[in-house]
Amino acid sequence: MHNIAMNSSLRSLPEVRSDAEVDSSLDQRRRELVAALCQVLPREMVLMRHEDTVAFECDALTAYRASPLVVVLPDTETQVAATLGICHKMGVPVVARGAGTGLSGGATPHRSGVILSLAKFNRIVNIDAESCTATVQCGVRNLAISEAAAAYGLYYAPDPSSQIACTIGGNVAENSGGVHCLKYGLTLHNVLKVRGFMADGQPVEFGSHALDAAGLDLLSVVVGSEGMLAVTTEVTVRLIPKPPLARCIMASFSDIESAGAAVASVIAHGIIPAGLEMMDRAMTAAVEGFVHADYDLEAAAILLCESDGTPEEVEEEIGRMEQVLKAAGASRFEVSRDEAQRLKFWSGRKNAFPASGSISPDYMCMDSTIPRRCLAEMLRSIQEMEVKYNLRCVNVFHAGDGNLHPLILFDAEDADQMRRCELFGADILETSVRLGGTVTGEHGVGVEKLNSMCVQFSAAERAQFLGVKRAFDAGELLNPGKVIPTLQRCAEYGKMHVRRGMLQFPELPRF
Repeated sequence: MHNIAMNSSLRSLPEVRSDAEVDSSLDQRRRELVAALCQVLPREMVLMRHEDTVAFECDALTAYRASPLVVVLPDTETQVAATLGICHKMGVPVVARGAGTGLSGGATPHRSGVILSLAKFNRIVNIDAESCTATVQCGVRNLAISEAAAAYGLYYAPDPSSQIACTIGGNVAENSGGVHCLKYGLTLHNVLKVRGFMADGQPVEFGSHALDAAGLDLLSVVVGSEGMLAVTTEVTVRLIPKPPLARCIMASFSDIESAGAAVASVIAHGIIPAGLEMMDRAMTAAVEGFVHADYDLEAAAILLCESDGTPEEVEEEIGRMEQVLKAAGASRFEVSRDEAQRLKFWSGRKNAFPASGSISPDYMCMDSTIPRRCLAEMLRSIQEMEVKYNLRCVNVFHAGDGNLHPLILFDAEDADQMRRCELFGADILETSVRLGGTVTGEHGVGVEKLNSMCVQFSAAERAQFLGVKRAFDAGELLNPGKVIPTLQRCAEYGKMHVRRGMLQFPELPRF
């Protein structure tokens, strides 16, 4: 949600040129590029007019915008390989794009580059019920995998809130999670194999259908690499049997310290719920008015704790969690009586983001992780930041694994609110690092968190990241300018950086 002018001029251009000269050079490059691409793609798959490409200017973090030179819409792997080959030969940057639901600006176009839209790769190749796997093209929606597998009593476990729209290729790029990732893992833990192409169009595979693959474990490098190392076209995922029963607890707490301690206590007692989510009072109020999930609006925080398995397993685990939560100070305790009520409890959590949009002109969703024991401390810090920056913040956490999603409410039309929102967001990320966490959990770094990467990682560590990038993509053409901040950028950011990882906050640098 930051208004940032992207610095992405052509490599071949002099450093100082007028806007008219730059535009002229870009137009010339566009004509050359379109002519080359139309040799390998039907003309209707190559978009160059502004009215055709404007829809590709950003992902869900809408204030990061740039106009690409060209958008291509291939529908075969041969066309993807040919497109990459042409761009590699011409030195043209390529940004692969799925459904555009990302929240960190990771699919923001490069002004002198190509958007490679993979939306047409939406075919489920195979459901293998015996091996409990599904092989799907990268543009298949997350939820569509479970819908296709349901006939076999199977489903795909990672369930980000955007699962109705987000694609498996995007999930691989961001290593997406969801409300059930505590028990069943992130995308990385549920993907067996990724097939795609290197920056020059050469085919490549990572992982295998077997339990292990020969050589280095590059699958774990590619998952979460945000499209910087290769372009994914096909993914084989692990499916699991649908549990016979699932029940959800809604537990209320009169203070956030007790709620945070309850999360730690559940895990400390050896219980790994299928889901363990926390929402503060402000978020439950927003959600209740949006979906009417029957949340406790008097509680300072509520926890949603789910158990799944056989009826006997669920009954035993629900009983254990009830004891732990009540001992931790739960003031109200309700267990879903049937599947309809369970889904109702989760409907509120799943709709936290749109609910926030219903009470504010704009919101900025942060994404960081902290140790579970620090949940209450982080919420108190965010409450202090609300006063400091004079902006509201509603909070929803994947509490079980310490993944935070504070949503800062503001009006993007107000320049001062935008400025304060940026500072608020930076403060949250740096506080997360100070508490022993990270600047991202599942939304990626993209362009949003480049400055925060300067805080978390040393120059030597960032150099190692860049080394991995160049090992896959020596020309740095795949999704350039994302994830790994330059040394110059971090040096500029460091000038305003102060003691103990916090900022003086005179003004954040912009692109």
